[in-house]
Amino acid sequence: MNVADAVRKRLSCRAFRPDPVAKATVERLIATAAWAPSGGNLQPWRVYALAGEKLAEFKQLILSSPMEAPEYAVYPANLWEPFRTRRFVCGEDLYASIGIPREDRPARLNQLARNRLFFDAPVGLFFCIDRQLGPPQWSDLGMYMQTLMLLAVDEGLATCPQEYWANYPKTIARFVGLSDDHMVFSGMALGYADETHPINQWRTRRDPPELWSELLGFD
Repeated sequence: MNVADAVRKRLSCRAFRPDPVAKATVERLIATAAWAPSGGNLQPWRVYALAGEKLAEFKQLILSSPMEAPEYAVYPANLWEPFRTRRFVCGEDLYASIGIPREDRPARLNQLARNRLFFDAPVGLFFCIDRQLGPPQWSDLGMYMQTLMLLAVDEGLATCPQEYWANYPKTIARFVGLSDDHMVFSGMALGYADETHPINQWRTRRDPPELWSELLGFD
């Protein structure tokens, strides 16, 4: 598979098969993704992978844990255009795919809460970063995550990046033994996609490049 195909195939999978992912495969993904770029080669990522009994233990814990003060705001308050519409359309498409109407708020919240189960994926990942690092290093960590997701596609696997986990920073830190000088940035579900599930049958939309890019100085 070439890189362009992997980019187009990658999606935020929200329904996984129970098939386990081999430890060697997860190790390979984590290690190979470290060839992602980072300013000054700081390599600011710290990664935890949970599977098997450890993942089951974490799920039991998180299901009985209340949300905490988040480490950061995932979205700015009062989103403006075009970002507000993009987020709205994404949510409408997602819930429409599984037959949840806009007015059924409890059902929407239940679907959102499935983040706590990593959408039944057999592997849960947490990505953490030193608190003293700044926005440039956050973007480096994002590039690491994107690299891992594309490598997963090449392995026949699916992923779902989850900033949802910013709502449980203390619980996650205690569970994995994260030191106080680091923070939880994001999580990710990893496994084999349930390709028959309707929630995996749709794709987020993309605005055409002419709305957000300019090519200057070309013939």
